[in-house]
Amino acid sequence: MTTQRDLDMVHLRLILVSGKTQDFTFSPNDSATDIAKHVFENWPAGWEEEQVSSPSILRLIFQGRFLHGNVTLGALKLPPGRTTVMHLVARETLPEPNSHGQRNREKTTESNCCLLL
Repeated sequence: MTTQRDLDMVHLRLILVSGKTQDFTFSPNDSATDIAKHVFENWPAGWEEEQVSSPSILRLIFQGRFLHGNVTLGALKLPPGRTTVMHLVARETLPEPNSHGQRNREKTTESNCCLLL
C-alpha cells in the first residue's frame, strides 16, 4: 500500500561506473552530502568491489553535472514518487561550479578550420 509519505519521497537509482545500480529513497530536503553519507553507511551488497574509504569522496552526477554538497533534491525539482537516475562516482575534488561554462567560452576563441589542398 502506497502512503502519502511514499509519494512525497524522491526515489533515486544510483549507477556506478561499473554499471551496477541500486535504488534508494530520500526526502526532498536531503542534500548531496546527506545522500553520499547514507549510501556510504548502507553500502549495497554486490558493490563490494567499488567500496570507498570515506563518504566525502562520493560524488553525484545529475544531467551531466556534479552536485555540490549542499544542493538538495528539492532544489533540483526532482519529481516526488518517481525514480530519478543519477551517477555515483568516487572523486576527491569537484570542478568549480562555473568551470565548464568557462571552458566552453574559451573554446569559442579557438579556430577549428582546416585547409584541404
